[in-house]
Amino acid sequence: MNKMAFSLAAIILLFGVPLKADAQDTDAKRHKQNADCIKPYKDNPRYWQYEDEPVLLLGGSKTDHIFLLEDLEEHLDEIVSVGGNYVRNTMSQREGLDLKPHKRLANGKFDLRQWNPTYWNRFSNCLKWCSQRNIIIQIEVWDRFDYSQDNWKHSPWRPDNNINYTSQQSGLANDYPAPAWRDRQPFFHTIPGMSRYRKQYDVVRRYQEKFVAKMLSYSFKYGNVLYCMNNETSTSPQWGQYWMKFIKGDATEKGVEVYVTDMFDDVWKPQSSAKLRQAFDNPQVYPFLDISQVNSRTFNEAHWNNLIWIVSQARKHPRPLNHTKIYSAGNTSWGSGTPKDGVERFWRSLVAGSASCRFHRPGSGIGLNDTAKACILAARKVEKLIRFWKVEPRMDLLSNREEDEAYLAAKPSEQYVLYFTDGGSVGLNLKGRHGKFQLRWIDIRTGNWGDRTAIPDGKVVTINAPDKGPWVAAIVRQ
Repeated sequence: MNKMAFSLAAIILLFGVPLKADAQDTDAKRHKQNADCIKPYKDNPRYWQYEDEPVLLLGGSKTDHIFLLEDLEEHLDEIVSVGGNYVRNTMSQREGLDLKPHKRLANGKFDLRQWNPTYWNRFSNCLKWCSQRNIIIQIEVWDRFDYSQDNWKHSPWRPDNNINYTSQQSGLANDYPAPAWRDRQPFFHTIPGMSRYRKQYDVVRRYQEKFVAKMLSYSFKYGNVLYCMNNETSTSPQWGQYWMKFIKGDATEKGVEVYVTDMFDDVWKPQSSAKLRQAFDNPQVYPFLDISQVNSRTFNEAHWNNLIWIVSQARKHPRPLNHTKIYSAGNTSWGSGTPKDGVERFWRSLVAGSASCRFHRPGSGIGLNDTAKACILAARKVEKLIRFWKVEPRMDLLSNREEDEAYLAAKPSEQYVLYFTDGGSVGLNLKGRHGKFQLRWIDIRTGNWGDRTAIPDGKVVTINAPDKGPWVAAIVRQ
């Protein structure tokens, strides 16, 4: 063997096997991650499973861009301590100049080709810490409020704020004073085929793709991540669909299993939402739905009716229905509702069969205040007796019910979840059901157990809430 041949053989022996072993180790990790990742529950695809077990996602937090919190670990521990396992994470672009995703140069301008390590280190830590606590993190890639009005003035994407393109080159203006819902920002029209697309937007899209790819380079390492393209978008669905395809394509290339969706602004009036309709009809494109906006502008029984309409429409292609935002601020004019409305929306959504419920952050919600904590604790107590994925809405079994008084989910003859919005009394049909039942009350105001009682079978029984205020009864056949 000559020296050249010997050297090549030595290289193969020294480096070939370890490289192959490393590749096999990576494949094994990917296989386990995909097996354990968050995905629709195999026995009931209206809910999620994680690490091969069904899971109900509940949460509340003090902010949406949770990865940028200084005290993130402590806040995650606080969420977990009350039974929370679900957070929303917008890839925020609205923070101070030192917390933007891109590098800020000595001249004060940003370079969209370089990254700010502080921003991305915090994102990486957030993913790791959520994974360690079995918290599901739902990422929102784009938030339209980051790119208009005052937030736009300090954005790295604003032409005057970066060294990468001018307004003339990019088609982006330096001011967008219109409210975000008016959809006047070309930033959300950079996809070829969109009606307002222009060729000069391509330069912006290339940097958008770099940003999303950077995000995925961190998030693809974890199986506890869901992806939502937008916060309450009013842009054409083509925009979100492009990024869903982008993420799924990158995931396929890297052997990662992911689930993506979009959040439409007009879902508060679901029957007339054309965007929601096309999402219903395309389960391969939208493998889960975020219907958060149903929790705004409507109240009481009207809120329930909208929920049930969505649930009924989704039965053709069952998949998880997520509520990453339960509105309940009490201090907005557009219809967020009061904290009481938030509690009611949370429980109606659970009884209707939703896969996730999270209280929106303060300003438009109650975050993780004591009321939110009590709700989550109460829901987990119900879950100890009755798995929500084993029951479904059964309002037909209630009688002598006043409007918005009580809501029921059941597996008849076995399990019943009965929620009272503010005390009351209803009839529950147990006719033909053999075997006595045990009723356990949970006080939603505190999250504590209430009284326990036995219920006779085989007739319509009257269920009286212990007091005014929100209560839930878990009724299980003995």
